[in-house]
Amino acid sequence: MYASRQGLKTVVITKDIGGQALLTNDIENYPAFEHVGGFELMSRFEQQAKGFGAEFAYEEVSSIQEDKVRQFTVKTASGSHYDTRTVILAFGKTPRDLDVPGEKELNGKGVSYCAVCDGPLFKNKTVSVVGTGESALEAAIYLKQLASKVNIIHRGDKPIGSEETIDLLQQQQSNGKVTFIANSVVKSVNGGSKVESLTLFNSKTNSESKISVDGVFIEMGYIAKTNIVKDLVQLNKNQEIVVDKYCATSRRGIYAAGDVTDVPYKQAVISSGQGAIAALSAYNYIQKLAGKPTVKFDWKSDKK
Repeated sequence: MYASRQGLKTVVITKDIGGQALLTNDIENYPAFEHVGGFELMSRFEQQAKGFGAEFAYEEVSSIQEDKVRQFTVKTASGSHYDTRTVILAFGKTPRDLDVPGEKELNGKGVSYCAVCDGPLFKNKTVSVVGTGESALEAAIYLKQLASKVNIIHRGDKPIGSEETIDLLQQQQSNGKVTFIANSVVKSVNGGSKVESLTLFNSKTNSESKISVDGVFIEMGYIAKTNIVKDLVQLNKNQEIVVDKYCATSRRGIYAAGDVTDVPYKQAVISSGQGAIAALSAYNYIQKLAGKPTVKFDWKSDKK
């Protein structure tokens, strides 16, 4: 939002919109909202940013490289690349991958990491939820309202989560709406132009099988993935990105904001504030590169 408002061509490269905030049904500590769902708040962020001209690319970044003329090339798992003068690292904690064949190739073609975001695309279709804990169960609760059938694939004899949520899902087994697939892991995601099936391995029977699906929702939790920038910017012992008061990293032209930084307070409102600082700092950096005067932002200039 802040980068686009300053006239910078801005693209947001992300696997989902909102990260961990999407897991929160009721946010009570974000200014101006007594109660707001994480998905609603993140959707408003997205629409407001788009309104100022920001573009969104639903991909996963695989590498960031710098050339001799201080330009960065951001490459994605799908083979896309973006050339840019500045990079803002704001990926917080990233959805954990399954790391199986077909997952990356079919990302966005039936493979999803956000049930709330992509669930409506699978109305009256067969989907599988792969994961553990409450996040996987909540994804299944949401998807059963849309999909014709929901498979819940879990490693153990019983799913992990609250008994109330598990009971609610088990009640849907009798009508075939929900199926629990126990002691199983996904070995591969199969399909051509879209997801068509999953290959499963059952640890009890020591056998493989295939199930037909239209989509698979991966709910394996979140992790701070800073490996792709470990040779670019300074990290602390917790593998968080070290930033200064301008949200600048140790590498000129690269800024960072949110939960991925070494700022100790991991709150949505703090991440938002850091995002604004990083964007305005990136704008001033580009001004310097162009030999133009930098701008001191105050409440008056912020109203432009």
